[in-house]
Amino acid sequence: MTSYTALTTMTGEDAAYALAEALEHLEPEPIGTGVFEIEDGSGLWEVAAYTETAPDAGALAVLAAVHGAKPFNISEIPDQDWVSKVQRDLAPVPAGRFFVYGSHDADKVPADSIPLLIEAAMAFGTGHHGTTLGCLLAFEDVLAAGFKGGRILDLGCGTAVLAMAAAKVLGGPVLASDIDPVAIEVALANVKANDLDGQVDCIVAAGFGGDVITGPFDLIFANILKGPLIGLSPDVSAHMRQGGYLILSGILNEQADEVQAVYQTNGFTLTKSSAIGDWTTLVMCKNAA
Repeated sequence: MTSYTALTTMTGEDAAYALAEALEHLEPEPIGTGVFEIEDGSGLWEVAAYTETAPDAGALAVLAAVHGAKPFNISEIPDQDWVSKVQRDLAPVPAGRFFVYGSHDADKVPADSIPLLIEAAMAFGTGHHGTTLGCLLAFEDVLAAGFKGGRILDLGCGTAVLAMAAAKVLGGPVLASDIDPVAIEVALANVKANDLDGQVDCIVAAGFGGDVITGPFDLIFANILKGPLIGLSPDVSAHMRQGGYLILSGILNEQADEVQAVYQTNGFTLTKSSAIGDWTTLVMCKNAA
């Protein structure tokens, strides 16, 4: 069965999310919507709606005009077995002692590795992206520097692959949070598939608001995007123990100096910066007061 996608771009995160919310009330009702920052420094956001039948072009035109977006581009998506496609395209990823894989590659797990099972149908944050791989390798560096554990937070966890890596090496509990309830459903499924129930706690939360997430933490992973990373920097500092480690990614190479400078202003010292493809991962340590 053919499905459809309707895409537009616009300026402003809040405006983009407002348009996405309006799209959810269309007829036919979308089977999903998405909001994505275009990571080219333009400040533009992409808003998408996915439908099983052709969307109402007139209604989309009205919404675009009302919300200040460009006209929607409507495209047909041919039917195919997406899970099988992902299984073909996503090869296992070795990352230091870790081995990230899908169940279709269970026979390829090296005996001396720490396996991290991420189901193919849940393919965001699988380790194939330079940011996730960079964070796993950065975690190896932190362990090599003598980190022995403590309170650990995976902030913006996605599949919870980083939280699971920490739990498998250091034991739990590790806290994994994400603003997206769907991501937390994925994280919970992966935690169960990796036999980590009770060792990784997955919660829906926006940053450090309220009393849901409170420090001090000894290690924080934050693999998100430049904008949220900068916005969260004071709270991250406030909830980090002196001498604690911070692993940041979701940062384009050309953005790394700006993010680093913001966190240095908030009391962190850079210990390592590494790039994989277009993406940089920063390892930082919280200064003594």
